[in-house]
Amino acid sequence: MTQTIAPRVRTLVLLILAVAGALLAGVAPASAHAALTGSDPAQGAVVDTAPAQISLTFSEPIAVGDDSVRVLDPKGERVDKGDPANLSGTTYSVRLLSGLPDGTYTVAYQVVSADSHPVAGAYTFSIGAPSETTVSVSAQGSDDGLVGWLYGFGRYVSYAGFVVLAGGAAFVLACWAPGAQVRAVQRLVVSGWLALTAATLGLLLLRGSYTTSNKVGDIFDLELLGDVLQTKTGAALVSRLLLLAAAALFIAVLFGAYARTASAGADGDADGAKKPAEGEGEAEGDGGEPDKRDLTFGLALGGTVVAAGLAASWAMSEHASQGLQPGVAMPVDVVHLLAVAAWLGGLTTLLVALYRGPVETPVGRDAVRRFSRLAFGSVVTLAVTGVYQSWRQLGSWSAFTDTRYGQLLLVKIALVAVMVAVAYLSRRWTHRLAEACTSATEEEKRPAVSAQAEEAEASEEEEKQPAGTAPAEGSDASEASGASEASGASGASESTRAGTGHDAVRAAQLARQRAAAEAARQKRLRDADPNRFGLRRSVLAEAGVAVVLLAVTTVLTQTEPGRTEQDAKAAAATSSSAAEGTGQGSGAVSLTMPFDTGGRNGKGVVSIDLDPARVGDNSLHVYVEGPDGTPVDVPEVKLALTLTAQDIGPLPVAPDHVTTGHWSASAVQIPMAGDWKVEVTVRTSDIDQVTVSKNAQIG
Repeated sequence: MTQTIAPRVRTLVLLILAVAGALLAGVAPASAHAALTGSDPAQGAVVDTAPAQISLTFSEPIAVGDDSVRVLDPKGERVDKGDPANLSGTTYSVRLLSGLPDGTYTVAYQVVSADSHPVAGAYTFSIGAPSETTVSVSAQGSDDGLVGWLYGFGRYVSYAGFVVLAGGAAFVLACWAPGAQVRAVQRLVVSGWLALTAATLGLLLLRGSYTTSNKVGDIFDLELLGDVLQTKTGAALVSRLLLLAAAALFIAVLFGAYARTASAGADGDADGAKKPAEGEGEAEGDGGEPDKRDLTFGLALGGTVVAAGLAASWAMSEHASQGLQPGVAMPVDVVHLLAVAAWLGGLTTLLVALYRGPVETPVGRDAVRRFSRLAFGSVVTLAVTGVYQSWRQLGSWSAFTDTRYGQLLLVKIALVAVMVAVAYLSRRWTHRLAEACTSATEEEKRPAVSAQAEEAEASEEEEKQPAGTAPAEGSDASEASGASEASGASGASESTRAGTGHDAVRAAQLARQRAAAEAARQKRLRDADPNRFGLRRSVLAEAGVAVVLLAVTTVLTQTEPGRTEQDAKAAAATSSSAAEGTGQGSGAVSLTMPFDTGGRNGKGVVSIDLDPARVGDNSLHVYVEGPDGTPVDVPEVKLALTLTAQDIGPLPVAPDHVTTGHWSASAVQIPMAGDWKVEVTVRTSDIDQVTVSKNAQIG
């Protein structure tokens, strides 16, 4: 519902579609949803002797438990011992039993990433030679099973509850104050609060099982619940429950004192005689304008703080809290959620008001126009914050089209575009409704003016008659009537007293019936208005798209971001190719790194070839090329190898110059397998040099 976007519909649509174009911006290392980027032994590797431990490297820090990493022999028996340990940074290890026989072993892991999402997977390696195994390498995902489905459903209900709660309250405060006393609107906002509260409690109970066993029986495990309360996600859910207590107080004031103030203000507007007399101030607490303004300001300020706090309970524990610029990403995520609530929640409230609102106080064109302005601002905010969020999670067209996250994002953008198109139709119906209301108002004013003129003429005639005189016509009838009433008064008094109670009840019943009939008649007239009917239909279509949009958004927040997914695929491909190269978990490693020393002719590309890239002696070759791909000589090339996980290095390597653009070194010792950092320093002049680096799985 964006009435004010009429002259700028094309601009707004282009702005939304610009989300896709913004993804072409340069890629920075954004992280969310941990992914396995390396392991020792590598996936599919065949090692000569049994390793003492297994190490796993992830794209971000993770939380591990007692059974987070399991190593199984070909018969499915566990051969790991002790709890997983953090070696350094994002590398974690688990020790193995000694004297393991040859065969194929399975490494299964189920950890929790720093953005609160469980990550599960499995791979195999072999000792001596591959063998048959009874273990399936497909680990159950966290979203599989009943617990995963319940957790996903709870997340959807929590988002929907927040949208209805915050958006409904914003619609009442900013667009339609009389809605505070409409029972259907009250039920809607209270239902949003109840849904969010129930979903939050459910997520708190499900969290332990969701991140560990995925068993229904563990939902009410108090030990697991205690562990959850110690995590970042548990703290966020508890904070949300505390804020919901404050939201309950806000709802009580909104539909209590504010509703009475709004009702009094509406009555005062309808009855011009209720203006205060000269010299009399408006009584405090009696529905005066100062009181109404103060209460509205207080509710708006307090409601914004509570809504922002609720939105922050998501931002502080999910994607925004990890990766690039978390200090900026978290406030942006809060603003994004508030804009979603203002748009979709306000749209839902408008739909309820159009279909279930009372006949006496129907939602008018002014309220629709105010919501149109609010919705337009929300859509612009969503577009801007959405561009930033997409940039953090994606960085290339391939991630946009080849990953599930990117595909879901495309669906979300398409749904937003559809909603904007439907909103344009709603704007047209709003314009027609406004024109119809204006015409009806002018028609109503004409008979009112005539009636006032007739009333004034009758008053003037009465004032011209002498005081104490009765009208000439009908005087005899009046006297007869008076005499008759006087003579029969005493006789009828007894019967009158007896029938008074019955007549009063009957009169009240008739009054209620007449009021109900009049309300039904006005409702039929209102519903028969083609402009209002068209507006209701278009708003209903918007709400239908909004339901699907919210579902896609919920799935999107649980999906591994495209950049992380691509990194994991690249790491798996590298490990597989290295293992296949020699059949023994080793193979030549080739690294290519662009450099720019900043000086004259300081740009180029340095390539490193390490063969056979395994523990022991290795041959190393360095090639330096210019921007056009031709070999070039530089004054100096140095290398250093560092195994951060084991605190080994940097080990210096000084290659010998062989020919133009080619240096080599033999007998380069690699003391241990692992994820090695290869640093290359290139000097192009006496003062211009630069160091570039890349990681490589060696051994």
